[in-house]
Amino acid sequence: MGEITIVGLGPGSFGLITVDTLEKLRTAETLLLRTAKHPTVAELVKLGIPFTSYDSIYEEKESFEEVYMAIAQECIKQAVMGKKVVYAVPGSPLVAEKTVVLIRKLAIEQNVPITILPGMSFLEVLYTRLAIDPIEGITVLDAADLAAIPPELTTALVVTQVYNAYVASEAKLVLMENYPDDYEVVVVKNLGLPDEQLLTVPLFELDRVPGIDHLTSVYVPHRPAVSQSFSLEPILSVMAKLRSKEGCVWDIEQTHPSLRRYMVEEVYEVLEAIELENGDDLCEELGDLLLQIVFHARIAEESKIFSMQDVIDTVTEKMVRRHPHVFGDIKVRDAGEVVLNWDAIKKQEHGHDRHSVLDGIPKGLPSLMRAYKLQSKAAKVGFDWDCIEPIWDKIYEELTELKEACTEGQAADIEAELGDVLFSVVNLARFLKIDGEIALNTTNNKFRRRFMYIEKEVKEKGHNWDKMSLGELDLLWKEAKKHKI
Repeated sequence: MGEITIVGLGPGSFGLITVDTLEKLRTAETLLLRTAKHPTVAELVKLGIPFTSYDSIYEEKESFEEVYMAIAQECIKQAVMGKKVVYAVPGSPLVAEKTVVLIRKLAIEQNVPITILPGMSFLEVLYTRLAIDPIEGITVLDAADLAAIPPELTTALVVTQVYNAYVASEAKLVLMENYPDDYEVVVVKNLGLPDEQLLTVPLFELDRVPGIDHLTSVYVPHRPAVSQSFSLEPILSVMAKLRSKEGCVWDIEQTHPSLRRYMVEEVYEVLEAIELENGDDLCEELGDLLLQIVFHARIAEESKIFSMQDVIDTVTEKMVRRHPHVFGDIKVRDAGEVVLNWDAIKKQEHGHDRHSVLDGIPKGLPSLMRAYKLQSKAAKVGFDWDCIEPIWDKIYEELTELKEACTEGQAADIEAELGDVLFSVVNLARFLKIDGEIALNTTNNKFRRRFMYIEKEVKEKGHNWDKMSLGELDLLWKEAKKHKI
C-alpha cells in the first residue's frame, strides 16, 4: 500500500509556495497535478520536476462533479498500487478544493495513508487586496455548488472555480435569486500575478467581463442587515399539509379542472383591487392568486409532472431569454423594439408547433380578451386598419346590420350581428390602446358600487322598491355619480 501527500501550489506567484511544499515537489516519486493550468507549473518545468496532470479528464467528462470524482479515484488507485503519490492542487488543499474532500473520503474507505501540508490560498491575497478582515465573516463556495447558498446568507461570499463565461452566466443567475440585479461584485482575475485585475461590476454584467478563465473568482460583499429575501416555504408547507392524508377533504379532492373557476375569480379580484388603489386589498388578493398557483403546482408535483421550483425556474429562464437587451449584448432603442424582439424570440420558441398566426390564443379566454388577442395577432402580419377613422364607420355599419336583424326577428342573426358590433368595438379599444376586457370589468365594478349606493339610500329613507319610479331611481344614480362613487 502506498500513500498520498497533498500539497498546494499557492495562489499564483511561485514565491508563495511554502518551503515544505517545494521540497515535496522536488523529491516526489509520483507527482500528480489536478491541473497544469497554473502559473507555478511553468517554474516546475524550469526546475526539471516531472509531473502528470489530469487536464485531459476535464475534456472527457460532462460535468465538474464527474471530473472531480474521476481525479480522486485515479489518485487513490495510484496509491493502492503501492506508489508514494504527491498530489498538488492550486491554492491551498483545504480551501475550496473538491477533489481533496473526495480523496480524503476514499482514502478512509480504502485505508490509504494521507498527509496534507498547509499551504497559502488565494484568500490570503484577496484579504490583502480588498482590505477584508475574515473575522467579520466570509463564505467560500465553488461555482458548481452555488445552488447550496444559504437563503439568509449575510456574510461576504467568494465564488471560486469560475472557469469560463458559461460558468459565470450560471453563477450570475443563481446569485440574482439572492441579490439585486445591479448589486456590485468584484471579479478577481490572476490574483497574485503581475497582470492581476480586480474589476467591480454590477451583478447582471458578470458574464460579460472579458477574459474569464481558470484563474477567475468572484467576490460578493456582504448584504445589508435588512434582508429583502423571502421564502415560499410557509405556503408550500401549508398546501402540502392540506393535501396530505391528515389534511382537508375538500382540498384533497381538487383537480386542475375543478380549480379553473377559482383562478379566474382571483384574477378579477386582483384587477378590482388595482382599480380601487387599495394596497391592503391588493396584497390580500395577490396572496389568494398565489395560493391558486401553489395549489396547481402541488397537484402536479404529486403526479410527478412538475414542481413549484420548476414553475419558478421556467419563468425565470424565459424572462432572461426574452430580455437579451438586459441579460445579453443586444441593444434596443425604445420599448417598441423590445416588443418586436420579444415576439421574435417567442416565435422561435414555439415556431415548431404553430401552424397559424392565430395559434397560441387559449380558447377559454373571456370573449373580449380573446377578440383583442385575435385582432392583435392578425395586425402583426398587416391585416389591420391604417388609422382609426374606418373603425368608426365599421361600428356604425355593424349597428345598422344589428338593427336590421332585430327588425327581421331571427334570433341567430341578431346574436351574430351583436357579436360583430362587440368585435368592432374591441377593435376600436385596441386602437385606443385600451383593453376591452379590463374596461368592461371597470364599468361592471362601477355599476355595482353605484347600484349598492341606490340600495343603501332606498333602505335608509324607508322607501319601497316597488313604489319607486325609474325617474326617482335615476336621480339616486346621478347622486352616486356626483359623489364619484
